[in-house]
Amino acid sequence: MKEREKRVLVGMSGGIDSSAACIMLQEQGYEVVGVTMRTWDVASHFTPGNDQPNEVIEAQQLAARLGIEHHVADVRTEFRQVIVQYFIDEYMRGRTPNPCVMCNPLFKERILCEWADRCNCAWIATGHYCQLKDINGYRYILTGDDPLKDQSYFLWKLPQEILKRMMFPLGGMTKASVRNYLASKGFEAKARGGESMEICFIEKDYREFLKEHCPDIDERIGPGWFVDSKGLKLGQHKGFAYYTIGQRKGLEIALGKPAYVLKINPAKNTVMLGDADQLKTQYMLVEDYNVASLDELLSCKDLAVRIRYRSRSIPCQVILLENGQLLVRFQQEASAITPGQSAVFYEGNRVLGGGFIAFQQAIKKIGAENEAKFPK
Repeated sequence: MKEREKRVLVGMSGGIDSSAACIMLQEQGYEVVGVTMRTWDVASHFTPGNDQPNEVIEAQQLAARLGIEHHVADVRTEFRQVIVQYFIDEYMRGRTPNPCVMCNPLFKERILCEWADRCNCAWIATGHYCQLKDINGYRYILTGDDPLKDQSYFLWKLPQEILKRMMFPLGGMTKASVRNYLASKGFEAKARGGESMEICFIEKDYREFLKEHCPDIDERIGPGWFVDSKGLKLGQHKGFAYYTIGQRKGLEIALGKPAYVLKINPAKNTVMLGDADQLKTQYMLVEDYNVASLDELLSCKDLAVRIRYRSRSIPCQVILLENGQLLVRFQQEASAITPGQSAVFYEGNRVLGGGFIAFQQAIKKIGAENEAKFPK
């Protein structure tokens, strides 16, 4: 192999997975270069006396022990401007954001590409639990072998030019086997490490985060009305940004029965409440999609979609509407369709692509008008 082809840049978080990826790639004969992104400083991640977070220090220590080149990319300002601002803006629009989905293509993998070029690395690797497969000139993401850790859902937005440089060394392993592997290589303490936070910049409740980083949120939105499906007022709420579709707890309203958030109308600052059955739907609108082959998605006979990270895949069919949105028809009813979250399409264990769940206004009417267009 040429020198560049032998070099792989690994995104090192200092945790279990990226550490194992570094060791595996070294054993496979690659020259590993590590880069750790300092994206957001969380107070609990600092040891007194250190001016860098623990994950950076742990990554540096591992790199030194393995004898690999290591860099720290201080991208805190850009992370705040791109990812955190997206997170805030989505809630202010009445949507529920998925920052990890946006962070991978817009931020982390893009920065890894830049550093890979700078460090003369042909390849980029991360500790994600997923796999890759080339079919008909496209590179597809496959689910990881560990169903509890599979992270394919978060990566649908990655473009082909990045996927064709990626490696996922852990995709064929379970988390338990990764821990055992690390321990067998003499990294017993690392192997016993804990899991990272689901959203790296949120320590507690997202509502507290919004108030801290958007201090005028209550002035910009203010209290509004809970309403029922007929528009009748049920009581006041604190502002639509503090609620999400399907939410039941923390509503602070007594209706004599369990109530769920059905819809959010940011223009009117209303939050519609109802029972669990009213959350169910046969259809869904998806926008801003990224697919390797749209024709394959539309003609797939064994298509399924996941509408949140931990949810099961739901068999479905998809058609393209004149306005550019995708209309999804579920083969069985789905619940709590949440605008801003990701809809990721699968054929078996292969990701065909994904998109963002759109606002679902008039979804029953749209579904009925287009029902005859779905394949029989």
